[in-house]
Amino acid sequence: MNIAIVKYNAGNIRSVDHALRRIGLEAVVTDDHDILLAADRVIFPGVGEAASTMKYLKERELDKLLKGLTIPVLGICLGQQLMCSWSEEGDTHCIGIFDQPVRRFPDGGLKVPHMGWNSLERVDGELVPKSLEGAYVYFVHSYYVPVCRDTAAETSYMVPFSAAMHRDNFFATQFHPEKSGDQGELILKKFLEL
Repeated sequence: MNIAIVKYNAGNIRSVDHALRRIGLEAVVTDDHDILLAADRVIFPGVGEAASTMKYLKERELDKLLKGLTIPVLGICLGQQLMCSWSEEGDTHCIGIFDQPVRRFPDGGLKVPHMGWNSLERVDGELVPKSLEGAYVYFVHSYYVPVCRDTAAETSYMVPFSAAMHRDNFFATQFHPEKSGDQGELILKKFLEL
């Protein structure tokens, strides 16, 4: 199986690559259109800032390429947010796969960023199996996608938000499966089996 990890200004590309190696799979990290188009699966990870990352993607026309893919695509963390239509972070127009806004957690109350382990609720999707209802996964983020028709799992931190999303061949998680132990490994394997 050819697995491609989208190369751009993101901080967790190597940890995703290492997580795949732990389950016995090799991936290529690339921003080459031909390699991405020839892949069987594409993973779109990210830890970073929305505006500068979208600038990088648009300069290389990776935004258009990603939106046009027909194979399974997995967005992780910032990857999920950039698959939405707009982000409050830097008033950024994003790729638009999910017709949803990305919001900043409200000030006051709990600490922002939301960092650490939190549980998955209302699990309903192909990527996150029902057996992970209530399971804890690892989050690091200040922005979130509200619960919507594309939500495949929820988590609450000040507000309920989309912990996982799904539309057609596009899947996404706000949490980091590559840092979520056995639960995350199960999700990565599930994605590769889709």
